Amino acid sequence: MRVEVDLDRCEGNAICVKLAPQLFQLDEDDYSVVQLDPVPAELEEVAARAIEECPRAALRRG
Repeated sequence: MRVEVDLDRCEGNAICVKLAPQLFQLDEDDYSVVQLDPVPAELEEVAARAIEECPRAALRRG
């Protein structure tokens, strides 16, 4: 599984970071960055939750 961030939609709410800090971080401009590509199998469930919870729909499966 891969996760992509749409930087035009990302507002830096950091919900993804709170849900999966081992997978997401904010960069210096407060945009979400995926740290592990592809997503390890053990993090796929939490990655899917982050995709669902993003208020701006900035995350998607790639």
